[in-house]
Amino acid sequence: MQIFAKTDIGKVRDINQDAFYINTLSDGSALAIVCDGMGGAVAGDVASKTAVDVISQYMINSYSPSMDSEEIIKLMNNAVISANIEIYDLSCKDERLSGMGTTVVMAVVCENRALICNVGDSRAYLTDDKLNQITRDHSVVQSLVESGKLSPEQAKVHPEKNVITRALGVEADVLTDSYTVDFNKNSKILLCTDGMSNYVPEEEIFNIVKNNNIDTVTDLLIEKANQGGGKDNITVAVVSY
Repeated sequence: MQIFAKTDIGKVRDINQDAFYINTLSDGSALAIVCDGMGGAVAGDVASKTAVDVISQYMINSYSPSMDSEEIIKLMNNAVISANIEIYDLSCKDERLSGMGTTVVMAVVCENRALICNVGDSRAYLTDDKLNQITRDHSVVQSLVESGKLSPEQAKVHPEKNVITRALGVEADVLTDSYTVDFNKNSKILLCTDGMSNYVPEEEIFNIVKNNNIDTVTDLLIEKANQGGGKDNITVAVVSY
């Protein structure tokens, strides 16, 4: 497996509150984690880094090559729940960290399948002959789109498009979503924060991923997001054979 990731502060923010982790597991499967923190001057940074640290260590310490898909998904969910508890406890103990939280999207990519877990509006995409969004945003505008009150086009410019309805660390409990998708030698898994997905049209995302070497994709997507405004931190991870 080939795994690449990169984060960028963008063109407006003073602090990068995104965080990521990439590695290979004991059987060569890929592990990728992307988080987008939120909170005060330091709180979002603490939340995203804590999530990445707790989830990655949980996965590295507990993953076994003998696990089937259901067991890996359960492990991923438990890792996210552990991170939620850690972030929530930190926010309760330190006033400066009160109210902090983070999104998370993570993937374990094996030979023929990719397992995805998410909370918030950081996304996972699958590319093969087209770009497929795997995850569902946990956001106000996504709920409005699903209820028929907004069109997807209206959602892109809605004033509350960045308001999320789930995050790690905000409450004592968290609900995760999980997905399993087929993965082959022509596939790529792309994880990103909304600093990328809000500023690069999906057609351009697909063209960049499909038509460039895997080791240049993260740089090109970040460059394109900055050209599109760069009003948020930008993080991208990509996995392929």
